[in-house]
Amino acid sequence: MPRVRDATTLFMLRCRLSASLSLTNPSEKTPFSLAIVGFIRLESAGGVLIVLATVLAMVAANTPLAGVYRLLLETPLAISAGDAGIDKPLLLWINDGLMAVFFFLIGLEVKREALEGELSSTDRIGLPAIGALGGILAPACIYTALNWRDPGAMDGWAIPVATDIAFALALLGAFGQRVPVALKAFLLALAIFDDLAAIAIIAVFYAGDLSPGMLGAAAGLLAMAVGLNRLRVTAVAPYVLVGLALWVATLKSGVHATLAGVLIALCIPMRNADGHSPIVALEKDLHLPVALAVLPLFAFANAGVSFAGVSVGDLTDPVTVGIALGLFLGNPIGILGLVFVASKLRWVSLPTDITWPQLVGTAFACGIGFTMSLFIAGLAFEHADGSYWAADKLGILMGSAASALVGFAVLSIALPRADAGAGPR
Repeated sequence: MPRVRDATTLFMLRCRLSASLSLTNPSEKTPFSLAIVGFIRLESAGGVLIVLATVLAMVAANTPLAGVYRLLLETPLAISAGDAGIDKPLLLWINDGLMAVFFFLIGLEVKREALEGELSSTDRIGLPAIGALGGILAPACIYTALNWRDPGAMDGWAIPVATDIAFALALLGAFGQRVPVALKAFLLALAIFDDLAAIAIIAVFYAGDLSPGMLGAAAGLLAMAVGLNRLRVTAVAPYVLVGLALWVATLKSGVHATLAGVLIALCIPMRNADGHSPIVALEKDLHLPVALAVLPLFAFANAGVSFAGVSVGDLTDPVTVGIALGLFLGNPIGILGLVFVASKLRWVSLPTDITWPQLVGTAFACGIGFTMSLFIAGLAFEHADGSYWAADKLGILMGSAASALVGFAVLSIALPRADAGAGPR
């Protein structure tokens, strides 16, 4: 299929030229939009804050502050109206509430990219789509191979599938202008497919005890949001109000509440009669608080692994090893393996300014699962007796750290030197 291969190459080259223009002339309208450039910068900054939040959580969990840390996360918060209400500890408000805002942002980005962005044409999505498929299948297979005898542990098969785009982009951002923009475009598109897979996995595999009544209410509210879209209502406020009600109904239904964020985002119209985009405006408003507050708070609340009593047995537990190897080896093996096969079959080809060593480093960066892996782990084992909780966090930390170190080392060698005449890319 040489036509697809050539189109992919031309697209990536155009991304490089367009991004260069965007960085030097903010008023220029380009396919690689200013929104994407801003996204990269914000996600990179957010990755640094996530690292700091993780360090603080680890310190708090392994010092005399451990009691205060646990007490803070267990602090009950309630919202009630008459006899109805929601009463949850702070940890669950963060995981069910704030993360719904994060998934709302993902839904906005997916819709924009599908209608007008990098996923709007099949010629543009071949390379990252194939890479994302490999990054889903291989980690899941590695984890399953090590844990298939334990039905309880098998609930965690999707944990190493996730990629933390904030961390991955922060790693690429550390190399500044040495990174080809086409490489960043590949990583962003791959992350979008990864997010779509995560949403599907959560919806299908991690639903709790379902409430038919609340599911019906959620379906009715979703139909109302779709009706607003069909009536061409472009004001954001009605969607937000319906979305809040949908979040409550979804929370009470047994389906994870974060899916409400994705569903309501997909109902918001792309453009109004004047050509302005409510979706782009919402993305602009939400990127800063999500990157700099929501994800760091989530990391602080979930990354506090206590090493008290951790033994060699914990480090070699099949859950720990399955997650760690799934992230560290599964992602690069799956991504590179399928991309290599597809390139040999002439379905896709690497853009001329991306080398295979650079792709290797980026594939290892995709093994940084961290916040998304922690999120899925919380869903996977929330009904367990706690026997997997230390193992899954250890595996996530080990696999993500190893992926980051190897990815950084490979990219530091593979990327062109800054003093070798590499200009803005």
